[in-house]
Amino acid sequence: MKLYADTPGRRIFQLAVDLLFVAWLVIWVWIGLAVHDGTMALAAPGRQTDASASALAGQLRDAGGRLDDVPLVGDEVATPFDRAADASDGLAAAGRSSVTAVERLALVLGLSIATIPILVVMAFYLPGRWRFIREATAGLRFIDSADDLDLFALRALTNQPMRVLAKVSDDPAGDWRRQDPRVVQRLAELELKDVGLRPRRGLPVS
Repeated sequence: MKLYADTPGRRIFQLAVDLLFVAWLVIWVWIGLAVHDGTMALAAPGRQTDASASALAGQLRDAGGRLDDVPLVGDEVATPFDRAADASDGLAAAGRSSVTAVERLALVLGLSIATIPILVVMAFYLPGRWRFIREATAGLRFIDSADDLDLFALRALTNQPMRVLAKVSDDPAGDWRRQDPRVVQRLAELELKDVGLRPRRGLPVS
């Protein structure tokens, strides 16, 4: 698999873009985590309410249980404590619900803030990067003989702008048909440059 171009300028540019992309990922993942953690701080009051109300409910039930053993009036005296304990349980449940809501909000906000910028950049970055890797990897298999250079020269006649071909020769198609070594070499180099490759040194042109 061919990840980077042979030409130094393009290879340096690709490395720089890859590093920027990785840095972009790291930055937005860090921001997403920071937002998640900051939002989770809002759950602290709910947790405290849950803990305090649960502890109060337990104490009220303990007190009601002890009073329930009092002869004759035990049930009547213990009932208010049991009701207060039930109310405390309700308050604790509300605290737990608020914590759950904050946890969901923190997850959604953290993922959204991190994912959206990453996906936007990936939509522009990955297709071009994958296209280069695919074409360069395929082209790498076709630069080991003079006939292969002839193939890239033919592709150049098809793909390169007319103004570029005019700089190679006054009659690039005719020179290619006549197998002019200089023209075939220059045409092949144009096409190879577009896919990030260079012809191997010392390769004769048929």
